[in-house]
Amino acid sequence: MGFRKKNKSPPVLSHEFVIQNHADMVSCVAMIILLGLMFEVTAKFAIMFITVQYNVTQSLDERAEQVNLYQYGPKDIATVFFYLLIAVILHALIQEYILDKMNRRLHLSKTKHSKFNESGQLAAFYLLSFIWGCSILTAEEFATNPTFLWEGYPHTHMVFQVKFFYICQIAYWLHGLPELYFQKVRKEDIPRQLYYICLYVFHITGAYILNLHRLGLVLLVPHYLVELLFHASRLFYFSDENKQKGFTLWALLFVIARLLTLTLSVLTFGFGLPRAENQGFSLTKGNFNVLTIRMTCLAAICLTQAWMMWKFINFQLKKWREHSQSQASKKKAFSPKSKKDLARGSANGVVKSDDKTSPRVRKAKAS
Repeated sequence: MGFRKKNKSPPVLSHEFVIQNHADMVSCVAMIILLGLMFEVTAKFAIMFITVQYNVTQSLDERAEQVNLYQYGPKDIATVFFYLLIAVILHALIQEYILDKMNRRLHLSKTKHSKFNESGQLAAFYLLSFIWGCSILTAEEFATNPTFLWEGYPHTHMVFQVKFFYICQIAYWLHGLPELYFQKVRKEDIPRQLYYICLYVFHITGAYILNLHRLGLVLLVPHYLVELLFHASRLFYFSDENKQKGFTLWALLFVIARLLTLTLSVLTFGFGLPRAENQGFSLTKGNFNVLTIRMTCLAAICLTQAWMMWKFINFQLKKWREHSQSQASKKKAFSPKSKKDLARGSANGVVKSDDKTSPRVRKAKAS
């Protein structure tokens, strides 16, 4: 891990060297891109990595002032790459200065240690994304008018905060792929993490490219709230196993979030977009309002929600079985077998004595 003092430095460019110093190496790459702004020859290339591209200036009829809006394009790949580097650096900082210090105090096992690190990183990201998403929804007033999700489609223009939000979201989830190597994730945990990383990248990128950023933002905010509650509850559980009330609230909100996601998706793809004025497929105009794409998007969302509910039900059944087994073991430990055996012994004339005196003292007392 970067930013650490190591007693023994491994061979240069070895696996251990890259893992231990990956944050420093990534910081150097980001610094080179920033230094490119200082020179006129490289500034036009460096600016492509750092700033948000494809701005369009529009003037509203009601107001005399002009508004800067943004579209998406191929140059966004460079911007995503730069903020992927920033995400790797922030990941290392949180790990080094927060999570590692907490792990030293808790003395967790290897399995709980990896889960604690995962929940700590995701809880910080979900908290920031939830607050950021709520601020955008409040400013744009998405929640007050549900028809805003499909009115005026295609939504080819975005305000700065919306575009930058999507750039950072895609960059963060893509940075999770190299982190599987940098963090030495166990082989049995890699498929699970790959599943949800790929699902996030697929859905967020799809909403961004298909000009469905309004629907994507509305669906991400409650989902991130539920995930934040889950990982925060898991952090409290690792610190004290008696703190499990957060999981009950998470289970309730998880089901509500799934129903909300399905309801808004069906409302948008099944009723809103089919009745929109702009129908047809056009790459130049960014219009993807055709039946095939609508049904594909709706099917992808429904299948994802069904998979999440299946995992949720299996998780709850596993917890219920573990709880029932622990209760059964406690009942066996406190079962009144000893009392029954004592009663049978007294009925047969056999009395168990707890007298621990020696045989000589017993003979003296008998005489």
